[in-house]
Order: sequence, then C-alpha cells, then structure tokens
Amino acid sequence: MPRLSEVIAALENLWPAERAESWDAVGTVVGDPEQEVSRVLFAVDPVQEIVEEAVRLGADLLVTHHPLYLRGTTTVAASTFKGRVVHTLIKNDIALHVAHTNADTADPGVSDALAGALDLRVVRPLVPDPSDPEGRRGLGRVCELDHPLTVREFAARAAGRLPATAQGIRVAGDPEALVRTVAVSGGSGDSLFDHVRAAGVDAFLTADLRHHPASEFIADRAHGAHPPLALLDAAHWATEWPWCELAAAQLDEISDRRGWGLRVHVSGTVTDPWTAHAASTTTSSSMGAPN
Repeated sequence: MPRLSEVIAALENLWPAERAESWDAVGTVVGDPEQEVSRVLFAVDPVQEIVEEAVRLGADLLVTHHPLYLRGTTTVAASTFKGRVVHTLIKNDIALHVAHTNADTADPGVSDALAGALDLRVVRPLVPDPSDPEGRRGLGRVCELDHPLTVREFAARAAGRLPATAQGIRVAGDPEALVRTVAVSGGSGDSLFDHVRAAGVDAFLTADLRHHPASEFIADRAHGAHPPLALLDAAHWATEWPWCELAAAQLDEISDRRGWGLRVHVSGTVTDPWTAHAASTTTSSSMGAPN
C-alpha cells in the first residue's frame, strides 16, 4: 500500500496547490505523511456527515472539493462544528486533502465534469488560464450541444442528469428560445457574467445566481444589441458533485498504473444545505393592490 505522502504527491500533480486562488485554502488539512492508504473517499463537503461516512467505509483518506478552514481559526475544540470534524478524522486515522480552485481550473476540472454530466462537448475554457500555453485550463467551459434544444428542454436535461436537490433548476429567460452553445461553471458563477457575454453563447448554467446581478444581466441582454441569453441556476453542490466521479476515476487510473490497489469511492450523500422546496401557487395577477 502507498503512503499518504505518495498519494498526496499524485493528487498535487493533478491539482497543483500553486494554481489555487490566493484567498483559497487547499492541500492536506489532517494526516500523517507516513500512514498507509488503502481506501479513499471523494466528496464535495468536509462536513461531519461525510466524515462519519468515511469512518464507516474504513477510508484512510478523504478528498473534498470544499475547504474545511477557508478562513483563519483559533480553535479546533470538539465543541465546534469544524473542530469535531478534525477530532473525528484524527481519532480514526483519516487524512483530509482539499482541491478547490486548483481543481476548478484544472484540465480536466470541475467544469469539464459538469459538461460531461450534461452531455456537452467542451470547446474551450470560459476564462482561459494565461499560464497555460495549450489554452485548456481555466475557469468555466464553453460548450456545444449535440443538437439544439429549447431552454425548457435543456433545463429538463440538467434536472435529469445532475444529482437531485430541493432547488432543482431555476431558469431566467425565454423557455422556448433555442440553445446551441452553453457556458458552464461549477459552483458560484455570477462573477463570470462579463466573460459569458463575450463568449456569445445561448445559455449559461452555473449556481448561486443572485437577484440583482441576474436581473441586470437578463435586462441588458433583452434590451441591448446582443441576442437574449438564458440563465440556468442549479444547486451549488449539484454542479460540483460530478467532479468527484472524475477525480475518483483519475486516482483509480494512477493506482492501477502504479500497482497501489487503492479502493476509491465517491460519496452519494447529498450535502446540499437545502432540504425541501415549496412551489409558489400565487400568481402575479392575483396580487393586486389591497382593498
């Protein structure tokens, strides 16, 4: 069996820490470099529920997309949520490694996995990494559909192929407009609106779209010189979970090539924080001025 340091070196080769954003907190959070690794679990969130799943599985290493400590802390007391995670990991000899924005921009990365889940053909990065001479790394992806779909049909495809969440898929724009090209970005994506405009796509699928940026973006496209563009807003967790399957497959391939015999798993536990959705029943026409 390989040592943790060997497995981490392989993961760092896939997602070098130096390619993470300056504000990010990636790399190994917990773990003895000399411990042996035989079983690995991939998940989006390093929450207690996932850590307990790793314990039940007998995993030696948990790899998550989201950091445990994104900001500084002064305590890892077990009386705190994150401290309890650390204590559980250490007591059970489970290492924790994080690949966040360095996995977002990787080739292949988070948005490649999202595009693959939606059966889209990747054309290029939405925001290319200027340090990549081949032009394959970067944030988001510009993609093509195999055949045109209406916005409504594409939203239905996304709802059917991404993991189910309470939110589902929200749509802004004409549901009957045709979609041939799509920009996708796993995780929060409304900071990329300028790049989406420049890409000339028919739709943008991402997560965590806020009211004002989305409203202004749609209004600008509806009344400006450019064709209308639809927004599709999925749950943050759902847009990033496909990366876990991609990353697990990458580690599986490395394990086979090096004869490590690792058993690699992907958590199917839904850690999206929203647990229910109640559809609106009141229409705007019934919300007149009070008598």
